[in-house]
Amino acid sequence: MVSEGVKTDVTDWPQAERSLPPRPDPLVTITKEEGLVIYEDMVLGRFFEDKCAEMYYRGKMFGFVHLYNGQEAVSTGIVKALNPNKDFVSSTYRDHVHALSAGVPAREVMAELFGKETGCSKGRGGSMHMFSAAHRLLGGYAFVAEGIPVATGAAFQSKYRREAMGDPDADAVTVCFFGDGASNNGQFFECLNMAALWKLPIIYVVENNKWAIGMAHDRATSQPEIYKKASVFDMVGVEVDGMDVMAVHTLAQEAVARARAGEGPTLVEALTYRFRGHSLADPDELRAPDEKQAWFARDPIERFAAELTEQNLASHDELKAIDDKVAAVIEDAVEFAESSPDPDPSELYRYIFAED
Repeated sequence: MVSEGVKTDVTDWPQAERSLPPRPDPLVTITKEEGLVIYEDMVLGRFFEDKCAEMYYRGKMFGFVHLYNGQEAVSTGIVKALNPNKDFVSSTYRDHVHALSAGVPAREVMAELFGKETGCSKGRGGSMHMFSAAHRLLGGYAFVAEGIPVATGAAFQSKYRREAMGDPDADAVTVCFFGDGASNNGQFFECLNMAALWKLPIIYVVENNKWAIGMAHDRATSQPEIYKKASVFDMVGVEVDGMDVMAVHTLAQEAVARARAGEGPTLVEALTYRFRGHSLADPDELRAPDEKQAWFARDPIERFAAELTEQNLASHDELKAIDDKVAAVIEDAVEFAESSPDPDPSELYRYIFAED
C-alpha cells in the first residue's frame, strides 16, 4: 500500500531549477581558430551520434548503445582544455563522444561499434568499452562508477612518478567523466577522499543530465547539488552550465592549471541534458515533454554557433563548411566500418592479457 502523498509517477516529480553563477564573456579570450576547433568537435559528436542511431535501427549495431546528444559542450569544453600528448581521459558507458574529443579517429570509433577488427578496441569492446592507449583514453565502463577508481589510479601514478621517482615531466592531469547516478556510489566517495588526501592531479566531472536511466536525480540523493559534496573532502567543487561550452572550457582550464601545479583535485558538476532516451532501446516515456522541450531550446551547438557569429569569430558560411566537412568524415567512417574485417575467431582469447 502506498502512503498518501507519496508520488508514484516520476513524470510528476519536480526537477529543481538551479540558478547558475554568471560567467564572464570568455569568447574574447579565444581566437577564431580555437573557436572553430571547439565548434567542429561538438558537431562531430552530434553528427556521429545521429549516424549511430541510424545504423542501430538499420541493424548494423547490436547490444546497448547510449548516445550523448545534448551533452557535447561538456566533452568538448573539458577535453579540449587538456594536453593530448600527456593527459588522460576516463569515460562511462556513454563514451563515443569522449573518445572523439580525445582524438580517437571517427573510423576507429565507428568500426568498434560495428564490432570490427579495425575498431579502437579491436571489435572486442563495442559501444560501452572504447579504449585507446595511443590517445590516452582509459576506457569506457559499463558499470556505473566503475571508471572512477581507474582514473584515480592514473592520477596517483602521475603524482608518484613526479614525487617519488623524480620525473619532472610527470605532470599529467586525469579527467574522469561520470553521471549523476554514479555520485551515490561508494567508489565516488572513497576516491574523492583519497584524491583530496594525496592532492592528486584529477578532475572529476559529473555530467548531471537529471536522469539516471529512469530515476529522476532529485529523487535519488539527499543532496541534489552534487558539487557541494566536495566540501566534506576539503576539495574545490564547482557547478557550471553544461550547455555552455565556453563556460565549461574556461572552468576546465582553471581546474587543469590547478591540478598540474600540484594544488589537488576538482569536482565539477556540469548541468546538462541528454536529448535522447537512456539508450536506443529506451522509448523515453518517463520524461515530461515540456521538460525536454525546455532543454532542447538550450542546444549547446546552436548556442555556440550564434555566439561565434555575433562576436565576428566565424561566418555562417564557415560554420556550414565545417558541417559539410564533418558529414563527410562520418560517411567515410561508416564505409570504413562496413568494409573492415570481423575479428578472427582463432584469436578469441587474444587481448585478455597484456602483450609485449
